[in-house]
Amino acid sequence: MNSPSIRLFRPRFHPGRIFASLAALQVLRAAGVSPIELLLRHVSGDWGNLSDSDRRQNELSIEAGLRLLSSYALPTGQSVWVITEWDRSATTILMPDGS
Repeated sequence: MNSPSIRLFRPRFHPGRIFASLAALQVLRAAGVSPIELLLRHVSGDWGNLSDSDRRQNELSIEAGLRLLSSYALPTGQSVWVITEWDRSATTILMPDGS
């Protein structure tokens, strides 16, 4: 039996190789947020702060093999994106401006 405080992790797709920009890692460190936490949210289908339209697009993209995007707001007020390539070869954590 599982404790109510334990969340089961169910990945919805394979992230491929994991990359992170230096800028994103610095912002995450300053915010006290683990990049692994965001990666786990992303591959489990928690898309973060996206519009309903973008959420629906991600759901379709899982089945169709298209690019996936998540956007997560940090306690500092900044945001970080997590993007998985269409072929699931790589997932990158980066800043919205591409840095």
